[in-house]
Amino acid sequence: MTDVTTPVPTAARKAAAHLPGEASMWFFVIGDLLIFAFYFVAYMYYRGQNHELFLDSQAKLNTDLGAVNTVVLLTSSLFVALGIWAARAGKTADADRLLCLALGCGALFPVLKAFEYIPEVLAGLTPGTDLFFMFYFVMTGMHLCHVLLGLAILAFMVRNVRGGQPRMSLLETGATYWHMVDLLWIILFALLYLMR
Repeated sequence: MTDVTTPVPTAARKAAAHLPGEASMWFFVIGDLLIFAFYFVAYMYYRGQNHELFLDSQAKLNTDLGAVNTVVLLTSSLFVALGIWAARAGKTADADRLLCLALGCGALFPVLKAFEYIPEVLAGLTPGTDLFFMFYFVMTGMHLCHVLLGLAILAFMVRNVRGGQPRMSLLETGATYWHMVDLLWIILFALLYLMR
């Protein structure tokens, strides 16, 4: 008895091994994650050295707004993923609608962050208040800059979809970046708002 195997077509093998987005974006994402990892490790180290200070300062954060922002970004990521799926299926009208919803949800993040930052600053909570707030403002501020860049990328993705035949590599590259932004926020939310 001989073992006869059917060769897998080259196109199917390429599709199975496909890494979404451009390699340059993955290089950027991995580099960015490493930079944030450095901040996370430093935060954990200093938190271990000043546990009571960090707990007292953490209690002054608006956890409800942080949770709403988490839901907003996760919902936006879901819309991006569904938009990419629709674009792959050739449903450009659906992709356009879903990416616009992703952009709208993502745009809520800086608005909500302003509603969080302003009362904190007015209450005298600034990066100079203590070590916790230094980490809080630096890390969430860096993340906010990433969100703003991500919103520009999402707008570019919408424009690409509306242009007729969308470039999937461009859409996947933008989606890769946006999902990284969401991943960073989940870690920040857990570290800054939830960890006791």
